[in-house]
Amino acid sequence: MAYYCLHKLHKWPSEFDNLPRYEKAFVIAAVQLKRDTDEQHEKEAKNGKGRRRRKR
Repeated sequence: MAYYCLHKLHKWPSEFDNLPRYEKAFVIAAVQLKRDTDEQHEKEAKNGKGRRRRKR
């Protein structure tokens, strides 16, 4: 989580540590949801599914 805060959110891990417990839980849930969505999109792209551009 500290890695994600630093590299993706551009926040120091200490800022994350200083959040109240319920805000930490929200951030963790949001990061997990983003990770799961990214993994799903990656699998779809690998399998050739998902959005495709129309040829003109």
